[in-house]
Amino acid sequence: MPAENLTRDEAAERAALLAVASYQVTLDLTTGPGTFSSTTVVRFDAAAGASTFIDLIASSVSRITLNGRELDPGAVFADSRIQLDQLADANVLRVVAECAYTHTGEGLHRFVDPVDDEVYLYSQFEVANSRRVFAVFEQPDLKAVFIFAVTAPAHWTVVSNSPTPDPVAVVGVGVGAAPAAVWSFPPTAVMSSYVTAVIAGPYVRESSELTSSDGRTIPLGVFCRASLAPHLDADNIVDVTRAGFGFYEKSFGRAYPFEKYDQIFVPEFNAGAMENAGAVTFRESYVFRSKVAEATVERRAITILHELAHMWFGDLVTMRWWNDLWLNESFAEYVSSLAAAQATRWTNAWTTFSSLEKSWAYRQDQLPSTHPIVAEIRDLADVEVNFDGITYAKGASVLRQLVAWVGQDQFFAGVRAYFAAHAFGNTTLRDLLAELEKASGRDLSTWSALWLEQAGVTLLRPELSTDAGGLITSFAVLQEVPAEHPVQRPHRLAIGGYDVTGDPGSLRLERTVRVELDIDGERTEVPGLVGRRRPDLILINDGDLAYAKIRLDPVSLAIAVEHLGAFTTSLPRTLVWAAAWDMTRDGEWAARDFVELVLGNLAHETDSSVLLVLLRQLSSTLDLYVAEEHRPSAAAAAADRLWGLAQGAAAGADAQLQLVKAFSARATTPGQLDVVAALLAGSRSLDGLSIDTDLRWDLLTALVVGGRAGAPEIDAALAADPTASGEREAASARAAIPTPAAKAAAWQAMVEQDTLPNALLEASIGGFADVHDRALLLPYVDRYFDALKQVWTTRGNDMGQDIAQGLYPTQLAGHPGIDLLARTDAWLDELGDRLPSLRRMVVENRDGVRRARAAQAVDRTRP
Repeated sequence: MPAENLTRDEAAERAALLAVASYQVTLDLTTGPGTFSSTTVVRFDAAAGASTFIDLIASSVSRITLNGRELDPGAVFADSRIQLDQLADANVLRVVAECAYTHTGEGLHRFVDPVDDEVYLYSQFEVANSRRVFAVFEQPDLKAVFIFAVTAPAHWTVVSNSPTPDPVAVVGVGVGAAPAAVWSFPPTAVMSSYVTAVIAGPYVRESSELTSSDGRTIPLGVFCRASLAPHLDADNIVDVTRAGFGFYEKSFGRAYPFEKYDQIFVPEFNAGAMENAGAVTFRESYVFRSKVAEATVERRAITILHELAHMWFGDLVTMRWWNDLWLNESFAEYVSSLAAAQATRWTNAWTTFSSLEKSWAYRQDQLPSTHPIVAEIRDLADVEVNFDGITYAKGASVLRQLVAWVGQDQFFAGVRAYFAAHAFGNTTLRDLLAELEKASGRDLSTWSALWLEQAGVTLLRPELSTDAGGLITSFAVLQEVPAEHPVQRPHRLAIGGYDVTGDPGSLRLERTVRVELDIDGERTEVPGLVGRRRPDLILINDGDLAYAKIRLDPVSLAIAVEHLGAFTTSLPRTLVWAAAWDMTRDGEWAARDFVELVLGNLAHETDSSVLLVLLRQLSSTLDLYVAEEHRPSAAAAAADRLWGLAQGAAAGADAQLQLVKAFSARATTPGQLDVVAALLAGSRSLDGLSIDTDLRWDLLTALVVGGRAGAPEIDAALAADPTASGEREAASARAAIPTPAAKAAAWQAMVEQDTLPNALLEASIGGFADVHDRALLLPYVDRYFDALKQVWTTRGNDMGQDIAQGLYPTQLAGHPGIDLLARTDAWLDELGDRLPSLRRMVVENRDGVRRARAAQAVDRTRP
């Protein structure tokens, strides 16, 4: 039986057979807390006499009628399918079912706000979860018109893809016959089922509007839960949205394709956001109830622009099958950074892209599981684990390089032609490339074969010599390819030369030379630098147009270590940071050298997103890459220096907040924990630092991990913050209590009971893994592997991935109490070729341990 899977071949066969006209979906959300009623009427054409199936995941099906003929649900409904035989040319199918609310963030998710006991619902249908709400031909190329009618409590707000109609009161409906109403939405535009949406509950709306390029008035709505409404900065959200509308309508040559644009911040959301047509849902943490780093505000802006781009690329024009998922995500990732850089106050968006997105891509592309950007997606199980750094970040990086090669004007001319030719349809990669080739005059088949259809990342290394007078006598760029993916690729890039200038008290690293050229093959000579005086620092890929790892020559690396903070712009400094981090992960220099580089230069870092990334990398280095015998002293020294940097940061500055959070998370010694306790108690302070609700939780959790606080303090904090956010923080803190009993209780709740909703599971996993004494995790190595197959086959996709990744004990890499590589290999050998998606995740986890042990060995040799 197919269970809940669908293969590409099955989808292609069904698409060849059917043409779907419309779905009329009637939902009653007043029938109780566990299930809701769902009635679907589907109108579709088919080859007369043919057979197919429609998708549905339901608690029960009470009635199925095909062209007036009653079908026995017990005979035709099994697993996730309803078998349909003896089809006519024109068909009408009616399915009446009871469907279940979820607590996993899939299908129709149900949440109860602990502040006021109000119920909030939202749908999440990507990849294939609209079938959890109504009967549907669940594949992206069977587009149709959708007509939703929703019965819900009368005081709720109901949002869908079409403009929200006035509700009509009904009586005698629902549990206890509470007042209810029906929202009958007008038909949608033609769209794929995975971008339809139903969001319902007493959401609070902030309203605005804008004028589209075709003269239409587009209503804008921003929604969140009532208890979060005081923190909703709708004006900022709308400002970013307006900037995106203007940029995209001009760049795409096409007005916004839908009737309204709502943005809804919903609880317990698994992803950052979802591009439902005209009704985008966002992770609720983007409503800031406490002060956050500017990096987080920028991340929200990029996410807003990313989802808005999907209204054209993904919703208006949609991939035919999931192997072209990258067309959606890579394009949106690229243009959201472009829009931010050119149309908003985040003019350094490409620095953020380099530090966040590209580092994600490089990391993913070096895993054993890496794959081409155009991935082989055989079935739904494949696509579920392919929302990764290749699909998003590498694809966007490669698109940026393509734009540099063909020209931005030509690129967007091709995009405009693509939208004009395929509006409201489905496409493949070839359709986009055809339009780009026409607009640019370039044949992109070779480019596609090398960049989109081959995996792996190359490394570019300078090779140069100078004479006694300091003149460059030879300069070449060497391209090194990984043995697993030996593909030499062409790169359009620039090489920048930087010199140290200024007075001793105000030194600057300023670019004094720039050469742009094409790199191809194992060795590319650079005659444009020969005969010039050697700059102090030479940077390959200056401007970050190419997708490739880079190295600095020894002289440049020494200058960077000494003067990294002297760069006058953020992007070249970020590229040096990236090269140093990559050298650390590759074991080309000691982890403690990277720690010193970070701690010695954090005070000079002006970009909030880069600072955020560096602090994460510092933490990973201390936890994984520093040799076991040096780790305690290195970690304690790093925490002391972080506290010193926090004290020296400007009052109220972004850096001050980030450094205090980083210090508290790294505090291990009695003296450091004393400082954390004093900050929490208010007996110690920093000018400009407000100990707000979220920071209080950070400080308390640090004390819990350090054994200075426990369940009573957590309970008191939750009583002071009885919100959904407070519940998540408390769950994380309880799982972090450093006792065997607390770890056992957390494990039982996370793995053995399957009662935690997705948000509390995610929070608990983070707390469970947060330990000073890693021996607390040793008993859970075998328990992890013993439970893994059961978890994977019985939990939802997102929760299964959370457990498989989050509870894998990577922290034990190099621990004398366990050979984690050997234990992992034994499990993989036993698994064999079964459950390939799970196998992929464990192989990725294993590679993290392998890399950590190799880096530890190098760090062990440091004097």
